[in-house]
Amino acid sequence: MSASLSPRPHLPAARPAFARWLGTTNDVTQTFLSAAGVPGLISMAGGLPAPELYPAGELAALARQVVADHPAETLGYGPVAGLPDLRDAIARRFATAHLRLGRENVLVTSGGMQGLDLVGKVLVERGGLIAGQAPTYLGALDAWRPREPTFRNLDLEAQDFDAHAALSGACFAYAVPNFSNPTGRLVGMSVRQALVDAAHETGTWLVEDDPYGQLHYDAEPLPRMIELSARDWDGPGYGGPVVYMGTLSKELAPGLRVGWVVAAPEMIAALTAAKQGSDMCTSGITQRIALEALEGGLVDRAQPAIVRLYRERRDALCAALEEHLAQWFTWEAPVGGMFVWAVARDAGLDTDRLLPLAMEAGVCIAPSSVFDPMGQDRRAMRLNFTLNPPERLVEGVRRLASAVRRAGLRA
Repeated sequence: MSASLSPRPHLPAARPAFARWLGTTNDVTQTFLSAAGVPGLISMAGGLPAPELYPAGELAALARQVVADHPAETLGYGPVAGLPDLRDAIARRFATAHLRLGRENVLVTSGGMQGLDLVGKVLVERGGLIAGQAPTYLGALDAWRPREPTFRNLDLEAQDFDAHAALSGACFAYAVPNFSNPTGRLVGMSVRQALVDAAHETGTWLVEDDPYGQLHYDAEPLPRMIELSARDWDGPGYGGPVVYMGTLSKELAPGLRVGWVVAAPEMIAALTAAKQGSDMCTSGITQRIALEALEGGLVDRAQPAIVRLYRERRDALCAALEEHLAQWFTWEAPVGGMFVWAVARDAGLDTDRLLPLAMEAGVCIAPSSVFDPMGQDRRAMRLNFTLNPPERLVEGVRRLASAVRRAGLRA
């Protein structure tokens, strides 16, 4: 028999191992996103908008219009940093009397998550130190996990919080000041100013992640940290240490996958260099739709209905918690955002163990361990109120109370 016809060996050759960091990931994010498709399951785990608010008709019309009017721009490759007209529109949207922005201050990203990933790529060497608001958005933790960083947890609500010490020596600091994910809390003015002052004093980059900034229900908006930074920046355009991130996912539709980074020109240049090895360019169709939605007022017109619906759903969730879970958990009604953070009165409760019981009862929650870089916080849970109508939120809390009883907790 010729060599070319020799039988293959029965056992396959050993393949190289997967990257080490994959062994540190969690499967909760995938559980969140898939839970909404499980028949009968009520998901309060993910940070998902209400699909009935998507302006589908207007977006469909815009899609047809932009492809017809701009075929080369929407169907071909585009600039890595984003369409120039969209970058200009984003600069105009966030500019103030103090915050002077131009195209060079803006990078368009494929959703807000890409901005987090790019920051990790350009600022964190393997094992580098990240100073992060605690608890921390699990998507950010996932984005930086391949760098195998170390973390310094920032307790922004501590009486003795020292912003200068917190930022010193870190590759960057990370905060979600408007209705923090996962806690839903609003970071106060004095702490915002302290973080900005510390960033200027230490030279540490300060990442301001702001996906929920337009979702104010009971409070007046506070100044963005990048605007506070600009008041101390002396120059023709912004060049300070704050890296501001946003997205249209919560204001319009997450499927557009359009986000942005607003920062000093040298940071934008670095992020753009990293982006060209990631996706080459953000979708031209969705960028052009986003531009038309911003410039034509669609985004602004959508806001009142979003705020009105989400305020009603927040109130429904908090009322249901008061009725069914108050003996076991404490929480604060958030003044904006998408989440309620419930902390068990019993320090022995492990919400990782509560999750499968909740799933069996027909409700999905987000356990607190996935928001802790060390995985040690197991006493709380994040509950989303934006996806479900009030009656499903009430039923979800009833099911959750049943799961808590099965866990053997006592009031």
